[in-house]
Amino acid sequence: MSQLADQINNKIEEVFSQAVYDRRYLHQHPELSFNEFETSAYIRGRLDAMNIPFRIVAKTGVVAVLEGELEDSDDVVVIRADIDALPIEEKNAVDYRSEHNGVMHACGHDFHTANLLGVASIINGLRSYYSGKILLLFQPAEEKIPGGAIQVLESGILESFGGRIKAVLGLHVSPRLSLGKIGICAGRFMASSDEFYLTIKGRGGHAAEPHRAVDPIMIAVQLLSALQQIVSRKSDPNTPSVLTFGRFEGKGAANVIPEEVILEGTFRTVDEKWRAEALQQIEGLINTLPNSLGASVQLEIRRGYPTLYNDPELAARSKELWTKLLGQDRITDVGIWMAAEDFAYYSHKYPSLFVLVGTDNGRLETQYGLHNAQFNLDEEALRTSIPALVHLVFDLLKG
Repeated sequence: MSQLADQINNKIEEVFSQAVYDRRYLHQHPELSFNEFETSAYIRGRLDAMNIPFRIVAKTGVVAVLEGELEDSDDVVVIRADIDALPIEEKNAVDYRSEHNGVMHACGHDFHTANLLGVASIINGLRSYYSGKILLLFQPAEEKIPGGAIQVLESGILESFGGRIKAVLGLHVSPRLSLGKIGICAGRFMASSDEFYLTIKGRGGHAAEPHRAVDPIMIAVQLLSALQQIVSRKSDPNTPSVLTFGRFEGKGAANVIPEEVILEGTFRTVDEKWRAEALQQIEGLINTLPNSLGASVQLEIRRGYPTLYNDPELAARSKELWTKLLGQDRITDVGIWMAAEDFAYYSHKYPSLFVLVGTDNGRLETQYGLHNAQFNLDEEALRTSIPALVHLVFDLLKG
């Protein structure tokens, strides 16, 4: 393993500058979910330059394959990176600022993609050190329900390469972890996420005559308060649950009661049984409370991603390996994260592991949260994430 480790370490220096270039190019050219045409073309061009064969999936996704030369094996490991951006106007004043108005890589998917290209470059030159196949999955549309992961799975492309999928691996940058740290959570890690879109229709009127109107604002306020009771009084306190409404719009005025109010929100939890029960209770309350107060309601529930589950054996194996390679101070246990990820779909079908990579170098510019218009990261994190994945893949596919 030491000879292999030396080769990997030497190759990191070779691929690092290219990975930084890839990340910055992708950052300058972000594209929204299911429209990542330039991004897909760039990825395919980089794979062509490395003579790595690939196939197209889910319109803009790419699946490349690397085959080991050590011995015949049916084992397959999948490494996944998401490639889409967000509808956010970037506020960073950097040379590689987004060139597409209103679109930005504010969640680190540019890093994830560059990271996987770096992993591909190293593994491509070390095929004699492993057996089986490595599938490099550049997946579209993580940011938008229904997500690209479900389309990848439904296409059957992962199984089409043959063999037994032993693991699906993925990572996400984290401004909450110090630069160079890797965060691991065994078992339930990330939350499910379902979206609510509702319109409460009342009867508009003069602010001086509320008795002649049906005030949708006051009804909406009561509904929001009642809905929180489901989380605080119906759920097990040991099961994390979050119900948040991020849009409350009533186009009235200081002296005008509006005709309707629009609400949009999400429900998140880490227990699939409770998720089903909660959604039923939320739907029931939304459909009955406004009616009881004289209003009507239009409701759409969009079922989102399930709970992400990290295989405990994979988590333990990676933690042991990375602790030996990087040092105990670089590997840390993290708790449940209530964000949602469509990587979760893979974790419900195959043994999977999704980890965090720290990008906070202590300066303000690397501490803005994900989905923030000033989000940025320290690319030195690539020196941790690339070799960590390479070593783990070789450990899983060694002869």
